[in-house]
Amino acid sequence: MTQVPFLDLRRHHAPIRDELVAAFEAVLETSAFAGGPFVQQFEKDFAAYCGTRHCVAVGSGTDALWLALLALGVGPGDEVITVPMTFMATAEAITYAGARPVFVDIDRDSYTMDPRLLKQAITPRTRAIIPVHLYGQMADMEPILAIARAHGIPVVEDACQAHGATCQGRRAGAWGDLGCFSFYPGKNLGALGEGGAVVTNDENLARSVAMLRDHGQARKYYHDRVGWNARMDGLQGAALQIKLKRLEAGNEARRRHAALYRALLADAGGVFLPVERPGSRHVYHLFVVRVPDRDAVLRELDERGVHCGIHYPIPVHLQEAYRDLGLRAGMFPVSEQCAAEVLSLPMYPELTEDQVEYVAQELRSCLSHRSATRFAAAGSEATAQLVPCA
Repeated sequence: MTQVPFLDLRRHHAPIRDELVAAFEAVLETSAFAGGPFVQQFEKDFAAYCGTRHCVAVGSGTDALWLALLALGVGPGDEVITVPMTFMATAEAITYAGARPVFVDIDRDSYTMDPRLLKQAITPRTRAIIPVHLYGQMADMEPILAIARAHGIPVVEDACQAHGATCQGRRAGAWGDLGCFSFYPGKNLGALGEGGAVVTNDENLARSVAMLRDHGQARKYYHDRVGWNARMDGLQGAALQIKLKRLEAGNEARRRHAALYRALLADAGGVFLPVERPGSRHVYHLFVVRVPDRDAVLRELDERGVHCGIHYPIPVHLQEAYRDLGLRAGMFPVSEQCAAEVLSLPMYPELTEDQVEYVAQELRSCLSHRSATRFAAAGSEATAQLVPCA
């Protein structure tokens, strides 16, 4: 039976194995293990790639979000607005800064922050807004920024899944006051372990994040504030330099796979395909469809050798960890509906055309005997296609 893994990092690293080994040897030779020249060169390269003046490399995407908020002065008693349809780290960073997460629901097509709901969530305690560029597509930044600027509220982009994504030709991370990235191994730009970065055009914010990641010291043993150890390893900086050169080629491969998925599933009943917003360049960190009976479809595809994922099955506001917020089911209906239906198909640059065709074939087969209309919004026409979240 054909097997299509959800992610295949061995195939990803095989062509650059010799370069990675040479990079490891260079780090070993110089003993530049924590920060140092390899990290500094990556910071320079990644800032140039994002179109920002500064990049501060840190230990993870979670570190990036947390330190970005601290650099803005977010603390106890403050509120930070974000979405409930995201990985837990977005909200965790808010909590660890001492603030309270406030949620607004997502747009029904892009799965990103719905700007129409943003203004009503702003209070006198709002200190930051974090739009999440989910699955590889940027949030609708122009209206979000317009609202934020009108209220004097800084914007932190959670770009942890959007390396190289653009909106109106401008790359993720370059829109807000700060942009935060994760280099977890499975990301479009992945390290050989944990890694993250904050990008910004503001020199003072960059300096603040750099101090915070290194125990609050501007120079060794002189600590201007309480910080943390969130430095990037030299090995990760060296590896990321190599992989950054191939990021655009990898993103284009993902987009080709996405186009093939779309063509093969265009007339398939019971599946709602990703929507790429006009003016947006989606880089497909994940290719996420929505299907009825998602859990049953996931199990059946696994039995057929197609290994998929779910990103994410429980919105943050319904997580046990945030019970104390007093939020309940039904408060963010779009996020909740999508969380029950989303299914991530295999997506990585090294997929072959045959593998994409096999995945699409097996998904069509799984859905052929299921009714898609049960998930249609009330009042919509009964069709063989799922309607967008309403």
